[in-house]
Amino acid sequence: MKSNGGGSRLTDIKTAFLETRPQFLLLSVTLIMVGSSVAFYCGASHIPNTILALLGLLALHASCNVLNDYHDFRTGIDLNTQRTPFSGGSGLLPTGKISSKTALNIGLISLAAGCIIGIYLIINTGWQLAPIIAIGVIAVYFYNPIFSKLMVGEILAGLGLGLLPVLGVFLVITGEIAPVAFFAGMPPFFLTFNLLFLNEFPDSEADRIGGRSHLVIFLGKEKAGVLYSIITSLVYLWIISGVIAGIFPAWTMMAILTLPFGIKAMKGALLDYEDFKRFIPAQGANVIVVLATQALFASGFLIAGISGI
Repeated sequence: MKSNGGGSRLTDIKTAFLETRPQFLLLSVTLIMVGSSVAFYCGASHIPNTILALLGLLALHASCNVLNDYHDFRTGIDLNTQRTPFSGGSGLLPTGKISSKTALNIGLISLAAGCIIGIYLIINTGWQLAPIIAIGVIAVYFYNPIFSKLMVGEILAGLGLGLLPVLGVFLVITGEIAPVAFFAGMPPFFLTFNLLFLNEFPDSEADRIGGRSHLVIFLGKEKAGVLYSIITSLVYLWIISGVIAGIFPAWTMMAILTLPFGIKAMKGALLDYEDFKRFIPAQGANVIVVLATQALFASGFLIAGISGI
């Protein structure tokens, strides 16, 4: 009996962990990499604060994922969505592997953990951090019931899981926000904007029925594909321009290595948006662009900080 009870608890823990969609939490890791690498390039490092910032962001990101699943299940969106490996939620609630009450509790506990870490960092770093954390917490909690219906979801994603974490970790390391941190936070803003944007393509009809409003619904998939391609191109142009202007070190040009995946994602957004199966590789390429571009971008700052070049 003890063995079965222990096995059941382990299954519950595993299911709860999977509900946070851990594979997508890698985005938070790359964001902390960018912010801390820029700080290192500027001559500053603070490992304890960096770790706390990472844990806090992971908690808020996990809460966002779980609360999104919870609301999409309650509104029926997940019941009408064709899931892909990159969109459509975890699939655990519609299949009954986890209850909506449990999912809500996981989301709220994760949100509380992120808030506690955030408050600690505010106390120890300064009140300049408070607006960054407040925007993140508000975006997580109110995204589904309010913001997802106001066609601002992509912008909030770009801020909450793009620009603001980069600024936040730079701030908790250096004690200030330098212009280079803002400029370095813009590629993550564009990338996370596009991460959500492209994943809305296969969900657009279910989202519309469920009361959501976003750019794919507003523009239609054809025009949305054009906008996605423009923003993807802007990521690379921003980095190249930053290097030319002397804002970014030359090593950050490594981020351009993901361009072939960017082209694949743009091609899918422009040509394959009506073919569900053919569109999935574009989503995969988009994920690679988001994670690898940020990792390489961060590595460029790190190498430049170490080498002095």
